[in-house]
Amino acid sequence: MHELALTEGIIAIVEQEGKKNGFSRVLEITLKVGEFSGVIPECLREFFPIASRGTAAEGAALRIETVPAAFRCEGCGFEGPLPRHTACCPVCGGEAIRMISGREFFVENLKVE
Repeated sequence: MHELALTEGIIAIVEQEGKKNGFSRVLEITLKVGEFSGVIPECLREFFPIASRGTAAEGAALRIETVPAAFRCEGCGFEGPLPRHTACCPVCGGEAIRMISGREFFVENLKVE
């Protein structure tokens, strides 16, 4: 249920940007959500109309772009996706891998008037 708090945080960002940049209405919000961010996009969509009620974001379209997970092998330099439940490099079999994308969660863009 932390998605409600996250959605309220998004609205707070929108409100701050509105005060700073002088816009009164948001038409569209684009979010980047990593595959392994722990955020459930469907819940964000469900809470957004409730959290945005009475704000500049009320009625705005919410676009959520998923960022796929990618990993880097420290052994051979491979970069790319790994099959789920795999903890080794598909090229060299090495276990020294780290995630380089897939944990993101941020407001990418606001379309305003």
